[in-house]
Amino acid sequence: VLLDVEGMMCGGCVARVRGQLMQDYRVESAAVNLLTETAAVKLRPGCGKQVGSELADLLTGSGFPASLRSGKGQDDNAGRKIEELSKKRKESLRKSTQKVAFAWTLVALCCGTHATHLLHFYPFIHDFMHSPVMEVAHDPLFKCVVALTTLLGPARDLVVDGGKAFLKRAPNMNTLVGFGAWAAFSISAMSLTIPELNWGAPFFDEPVMLLGFVLLGRSLEERARIQASSDMQRLLSLIPAKSRLQVSEQANDENLTVDVATEQVRAGDRVLVLPGEVIPIDGTVVIGRSSVDESTVTGEPMLMTKTVGDTVSAGTVNWDGPIQVTATCTGASSSISSIIKMVEEAQGREAPVQRLADTIAGPFAFAIMALSASTFSFWYFLGTHIFPDVLLNDAAGPEGNSLLLSLKLAIDVLVVACPCALGLATPTAVLVGTSLGAKQGLLLRGGDVLERLASVNAVVFDKTGTLTQGHPNVSTVMSGSNDFDKDRILQLAATVEEHSVHPIASAIVEQANTQKLEMLVSEGQLTEPGYGALARIDGKVVAVGQPRWVQECCLKLDSMESTDEGESKLGNLLADRQSMEQSSTTVYVGVEGVGIVGAIALSDTLRADSKVTVSRLRDMKIRTLILSGDRKEAVASIGRTLGIEGDSLFAQLRPSDKSKFIAKLRDGGSIVAMIGDGINDAPALASADVGIALKLQNKIDAASDAASVILLGNRLSQVLDALSLSKATMSKVYQNLGCALAYNLIAVPVAAGVLLPGYDFALSPSAAGGMMALSSIFVVSNSLLLRLHR
Repeated sequence: VLLDVEGMMCGGCVARVRGQLMQDYRVESAAVNLLTETAAVKLRPGCGKQVGSELADLLTGSGFPASLRSGKGQDDNAGRKIEELSKKRKESLRKSTQKVAFAWTLVALCCGTHATHLLHFYPFIHDFMHSPVMEVAHDPLFKCVVALTTLLGPARDLVVDGGKAFLKRAPNMNTLVGFGAWAAFSISAMSLTIPELNWGAPFFDEPVMLLGFVLLGRSLEERARIQASSDMQRLLSLIPAKSRLQVSEQANDENLTVDVATEQVRAGDRVLVLPGEVIPIDGTVVIGRSSVDESTVTGEPMLMTKTVGDTVSAGTVNWDGPIQVTATCTGASSSISSIIKMVEEAQGREAPVQRLADTIAGPFAFAIMALSASTFSFWYFLGTHIFPDVLLNDAAGPEGNSLLLSLKLAIDVLVVACPCALGLATPTAVLVGTSLGAKQGLLLRGGDVLERLASVNAVVFDKTGTLTQGHPNVSTVMSGSNDFDKDRILQLAATVEEHSVHPIASAIVEQANTQKLEMLVSEGQLTEPGYGALARIDGKVVAVGQPRWVQECCLKLDSMESTDEGESKLGNLLADRQSMEQSSTTVYVGVEGVGIVGAIALSDTLRADSKVTVSRLRDMKIRTLILSGDRKEAVASIGRTLGIEGDSLFAQLRPSDKSKFIAKLRDGGSIVAMIGDGINDAPALASADVGIALKLQNKIDAASDAASVILLGNRLSQVLDALSLSKATMSKVYQNLGCALAYNLIAVPVAAGVLLPGYDFALSPSAAGGMMALSSIFVVSNSLLLRLHR
C-alpha cells in the first residue's frame, strides 16, 4: 500500500515514521521518502485491505497526518496525485514566501540600525540615525517586541511543531531551531530585565536573524524541490485536457466532432487529431497518414511515419496530416500515465545507502540536544577555567561572563546541526535521476535499482529480439533445379504462405512484395502445424516447410527419389553454405512430381546498435554474455559478429536454465544485469541484480513487469544511457551524503567552541542558523545539477 504522509521535516522524521510502521506485526517492509512525502508499505501475506487505513490512522496519531492512496478513486488517474502534490507544494511555497517577506521585514526593523552605523558618515544617514524614529528602533524594548513578533508570527508554525514533537519524545529539526531561538530570546530578556547579571546589551536581533535565515532556507529548499519534481509534472501536462471525439467518417471533417474531456474518452471511441496537436489517447490509426514525434515516450527525437493499422501513444505529437485514432487505452491505462505511475513508485523506493543516512538521522536530534547540554556543562564548569582567555571574546559579554558564553555556545550547537541535509541527500538525487530517465525513455524502478545498476560488472543478453530484431527476414533464396530460378521459388513459396499468420510465412511474403513479385492463383491452402503449408498452383501441389514432409507431399511414388538423395542433391547445389549455418531457420520448397526445387534461409538480423553497445560495454570493463534458447550455430554466428565468443556464449537454454546460470554468476561475485524482451525472459530478468527489458509494440508485458529497468525507446543503446545515468545519480548521492556528513562533523564542533581557545572564534546563533539553511540548499541544488547530465 502507498501512504501519503505529511509533517516530515528531516531524516529523523523519516526514521520515526518507518519505525512506527515496522512496529506493526503486519508490516513486512516500509520505504519512506521525505521528498515525495510517501510511505510504500509491503504487508505480510494474508493481511486485509483495511490494514492500510489502520496504518494511516497510526501515523496520524503519532503526529504525521497520513492517508491511504490505494483507494479506487485515487488509482483511476496515475498522475492525479502528482498534480495534487505539485499544487500543494506551490501553495506551501506561496505561504513560505509570505513568511519570509514578513520575517525579513522584522529583521530589517531589528537589525537595520547596524547597517546605518556603517553608513553614518553620509550626512543624511547621520541625521536619520539621530531622529526620533531611530531612537525607538535602538530601544531594546522595541527590539524585544520585534523578536517576540517574529517568534509568534512568521515562525509560529515552526516553533509550535518543534514543541509538539518534543512533547511526543520525537524531536525534529524544528525542535532544535525553536529551542535555539527561544533560548536566545530568553537570555536577551533576562539581560534586559535583570541588569545585575552584567550580561551586557541584550541581543534580540539574534533570534530574529536566526529565524529569518531558517525561513529563507526553507523557502529556497521548497522552490528547489518543486523544480526537482517538475519533470514529472511536465510529463503529466503532455496529455491534452480536451479531445475531438469523431462522429464523421471523414478524416478532416471538423464539423462533425465534439470536444470532450480526455478522461471521458472510452476504448473504441474515435478521436480526430489535427497536425501540430498532441495525441490524447493510446490507439490505432484507422484513417489518415502522418509523421508522429514519439520522443516524449521513447526518448528518441525522430519522426515516425504512422498509417492505417499503426499504433500511437498518448502524449506524442502529430505533425503532417489529420488522422483518426481508435482509442485502445485511455486515462490511467495510457502509456504516458503508466510511465508516470511507475516513475512515481520508483521515487518511493529507497536506495540502500539512504537507509544508512536515515539510521544516522533518526537519533540525530536527541544526540544534538545532548551535545548542546554537554557543551554548556563543559564551558561553564571546566572550559572557562582551563582557558580563561575565552572570556575576552564578545560572546562572553563586556564582563566576561562564563554563564552567558556557555549558553550562547549551547544555542549555537542546537541551531547549526542539520539532519535535513542527510535526509534529503539521497531522495533528491533519486527523484531527479528517475525523472530525467523518464525524459530519456528509461523507466528506472527506484533508488535501489540505480544503486545496483551503477555497480554492474556483467551484462547478460538474450539473443532473439534483444540483440536481433526479433522477427525473421529472408537472408538467402537457393535454387536446386535449373527449371526454377530464385525468383520463381520465392514467388511459389509466397503464394502458398500468403494467408498464413506464421512469422516465417509473413517474412517470405514480405520479401516477395519487396521484390515486387505477384502472387499466383492458388487453391486448397492447407497448413500442417510443425511441418509446413501447401497449396495447389497451376494444377500442381506446392509445399513449403520441413524437407522430409515436402518430399513426401511432392514426389510421385513411381518417380520418387529417396529423401536422403533429395536433401543431398539440394545441399550440393547450395551456393552459400555459410548462410545455411547462420540462419535460424531454413524452409524447403517442393513441387508435385519434381520434389525439392529450392530452399529459403531466414535469419534474425542484428539490431543496428547491437555491435556498438557490446563494444562500449567492453570498453567499460563490463563482461558480456549471451544466453539463448536458439541453436548453437545461430548463437555462435551472432557471437562472432559481436566479438563474444568462448565461455561467454550459451545456446539451447530453457528459461529455467537461464535463471540458474544467472544465479551462479551472482554467487561468483558478479553484479549481473540481464537484458531481454519476451515472456520467456521474465524468470531470468527477475533472477538478475538488475533486469532490463525492451518495451515492444507500445505495451508493457511480462518481461517488463519482471524488469527493474524498461527501455521505452526499444533501443539497445539505451542500456549505455541507463548505466551512465545510474553512475551520475549515485555520484550525486555520495557527494550529497559526503557534504552533509562533513558539514555536521565540522560545523557542530565549531559551534561548540572548539576554535575558541586557539583562534578566539565563536559563531553567533544567527550565523549558525544561516549555515544550517545553506547546507540543505546546497544538497538540493547539487542534485538539480544532475539535470545537466547528457
